[in-house]
Amino acid sequence: MKTRVSTLIFVLFATITFAQSTSEAPIQNISPDSTVEYRLFSTRNTWTFIKLNTRNGQMWQVQWHFESEKRFETILSDISLVNKEEEKNGRFFLYPTTNSYNYILLDQINGRAWQVQWSIEVEKRMVTPIY
Repeated sequence: MKTRVSTLIFVLFATITFAQSTSEAPIQNISPDSTVEYRLFSTRNTWTFIKLNTRNGQMWQVQWHFESEKRFETILSDISLVNKEEEKNGRFFLYPTTNSYNYILLDQINGRAWQVQWSIEVEKRMVTPIY
């Protein structure tokens, strides 16, 4: 009996510990919305988000942290993907892929798509059209 109780306590403790230490990104139940200009998209990295201007497709990598010197925002793409007169809130949306570092950016009006790759290393960041 004592062994069963000890085993049960161990299993409960292990389950609670594992559940609290998961590194999975929070689940986002967001869908395209035509009313907002900016959106934050979580990545599977604890510290990293992608900020998207939904009007023109510009993006930034945003890293938060408890230590101020590890917090930053950097450009992924500062080029508008449409002309100024074609900008519209909710036009662009990011979709995750099975690769933690890659997303698909979709222009929801004309269907054009881009591969978006974020990284801590500058030379590995990219936004490239998918033809």
